[in-house]
Amino acid sequence: MVVSTQVPHLLRAARGEKVDRPPVWMMRQAGRYMKAYRELRDKYPSFRDRSEIPEVAVEVSLQPWKAFQPDGVILFSDIVTPLPGLGIEMDIAEGKGPIIESPIRTSAQVDNLRPLQPEESLPFIKTILQALSNEVGDKSTVLGFVGAPWTLAAYAVEGKGSKTYSAIKGMAFSDPTVLHQLLTKLADAIAIYARYQIDCGAQVVQMFDSWAGQLSPQDYDTFALPYQQRVFQQIKQTHPDTPLILLVSGSAGVLERMAVSGADIVTVDWAVDMADARARLGQDMKVQGNLDPGVLFGSKEFIRDRIYDTVKKAGNYGHILNLGHGVLPTTPEENVAFFFETAKQLKY
Repeated sequence: MVVSTQVPHLLRAARGEKVDRPPVWMMRQAGRYMKAYRELRDKYPSFRDRSEIPEVAVEVSLQPWKAFQPDGVILFSDIVTPLPGLGIEMDIAEGKGPIIESPIRTSAQVDNLRPLQPEESLPFIKTILQALSNEVGDKSTVLGFVGAPWTLAAYAVEGKGSKTYSAIKGMAFSDPTVLHQLLTKLADAIAIYARYQIDCGAQVVQMFDSWAGQLSPQDYDTFALPYQQRVFQQIKQTHPDTPLILLVSGSAGVLERMAVSGADIVTVDWAVDMADARARLGQDMKVQGNLDPGVLFGSKEFIRDRIYDTVKKAGNYGHILNLGHGVLPTTPEENVAFFFETAKQLKY
């Protein structure tokens, strides 16, 4: 690869530098809506194989890059990928998500968790990120990602995805000492993992607190925010210049709290008007989002209008154009292509 000093578009915007258009990528841009992905999934039916065999994960990560040239290329992985390195064994069931056979429910189980050593338990991450960096060079920004402490704790305690979160909320409200012990260990492990990703080539890291939106603001302040801050503070101690993004699903009620997490960029979902989000977060906070993924089922004219509306409301500083969450599996692939084409033709 020819080394260039040019800074990729998304990285410049994430740093708050002036750009001539909003950079664009999509959460879950490598996934089931793409024919190429479905064909590869048939060959490698295990999600862990697709995300942990380096050459397969690299191929999947690069499928949207080759098709659409987004401004960000994200590591194909899962937020629970580091858990086995802590001693929390898991699998990822197709269509069901993470499954943990022995959920963490006791203080003794938390005590038995190992410190994360990513060089030993996650060596494939280094191979994948280095390959992505070599492939895209300065033409795109390589993104890493991690799960947030509350969300990883929810999986670890529930043992799987949940609609009620009764196990972890039961722990939070009846035995909070054990949960805080778990959240502290997870936060420290996540910080180690994020630093490792940066050292391996990730230029921006997004933290997904997917389930923190299920907390009341009061409980968010107790069980989510302090541990987000703990992760971000540790990353910034060693990598102060790496932009950090925070996503909370269903974040309308906690936007202002997200702004004090230590994140450089807040992902806004479609339940909040982008102009309102800007007003609530302050003009200095950078934002990402926030089209409803369902917009991509609309006509080209409708998609174009929604892109223009979002970009206008976000303004010409510190905005990364994205969906408010992941692209849906049944989305027409040609509409994703149109989304990227339209976005890349924009000019401030």
